[in-house]
Amino acid sequence: MATATPNSTSNPTQTEATLSPAADYKPRYIDIGINLADPIFRGRYHGKSRHPDDLEGVIKRADEVGCTKLIVTGSSFKSSRDALKLARAFPGTVYTTAGIHPCSSSIFSSSHHRHHDESQSEGEGAEDEHTPAYDPDPSKPIADGGGIDHVRTKVIISDLKTLVEQAQLPSSSAAPAALVAFGEFGLDYDRLHYCSKEVQLHSFAAQLELAASLQPQLPLFLHSRAAHSDFVRLLQRAFGSRLERLERGGVVHSFTGTIDEMRELMGLGLYIGINGCSFKTAENCDVVAEIELDRLMLETDGPWCEVRPSHHGWKYLVEKPTEPAPSPATPEVGNGEADEAVAGTAQQQPKNKQQQQQQGKKNKKSQKKEPEVPERFKVVKKEKWEEGAMVKGRNEPCTIERIAKIVAGIKGVSVEEVCEAAWANTVKVFGVE
Repeated sequence: MATATPNSTSNPTQTEATLSPAADYKPRYIDIGINLADPIFRGRYHGKSRHPDDLEGVIKRADEVGCTKLIVTGSSFKSSRDALKLARAFPGTVYTTAGIHPCSSSIFSSSHHRHHDESQSEGEGAEDEHTPAYDPDPSKPIADGGGIDHVRTKVIISDLKTLVEQAQLPSSSAAPAALVAFGEFGLDYDRLHYCSKEVQLHSFAAQLELAASLQPQLPLFLHSRAAHSDFVRLLQRAFGSRLERLERGGVVHSFTGTIDEMRELMGLGLYIGINGCSFKTAENCDVVAEIELDRLMLETDGPWCEVRPSHHGWKYLVEKPTEPAPSPATPEVGNGEADEAVAGTAQQQPKNKQQQQQQGKKNKKSQKKEPEVPERFKVVKKEKWEEGAMVKGRNEPCTIERIAKIVAGIKGVSVEEVCEAAWANTVKVFGVE
């Protein structure tokens, strides 16, 4: 494996020659984790329409930055089927995964009363809604002991197997297979208010058993949050101590774990998916610095996980201001011209304190502050939606270029090296080229 660049490269003031791609290089990206089937990309927020469907605009903006392949995450029966419809509507551009997210795993519980085909991701309510209308209280985790419905488990796994097998069939002789990975599935102990640890462990183990039995196997699209020990233990139980029975590999997406955890996952042959959540703290960025380029994949996880100004990694997006050119020397003027200039200036000055304050406010309004990090596309609030603009707070696949730039800045390598490594890794595992 290639080794990571030393941490001396974590200086955000590296020269542009080091961090920027070659002048004639056109970046290319595959977003390995985009929740494009979420109704928010159709203009629906929490079950209510706020603006016209702009999904095609989202895909167009992604293409404009070089993100030509989108792997849409399936995290429940409904979202997996919706993602599959998208993949078949945009063949060769959109691909999909299918699985049951740990936060959607309450369908395995004895206390779950809805049919698993109707249950959606992370506690959604309305039938057409993936984004939660409200979140359960994080301070009230669901306790273990609620029981597992083993009869229902057999039906769920059987139905999931049927979904996966049908999704692997091409929709036409010319179209590529839409489904490229099994998942998203795994463990999330940070969000036990969605599903208890007991049920999550059962869900993960049952799906691992199914994934191991598929012929041919699919790559795994994995989720691990604050659950590393159990996560690795169950993977090894299903695929061997070195994951030697895992035929197609897998990626642990949206990684926010420790350096030691990341190294163990890479040692098992897994890939590491990086998005905006991977840059929140200095410790997160230290982890990114140690990811080997031949184990790196890029993602946005939109509509969530955007890079924010509060994130430690944001500084790698900030362009150093160019030094202003020296002002030309002021030409000498005669006494008469100088007196005239002074008199003219005096006439322009506000006459009293109130006028001075008004003038100051006027000047502030006219001097609109330039954003610290320029936006490639116009950004508007959803209430002021306009065609061609991004929606504020709704992360899109076109922002993947920011992920690549931050990774390059942290590691002290060029954007081209990051893009090409991530592209090669993704094509190798998911076969989407």
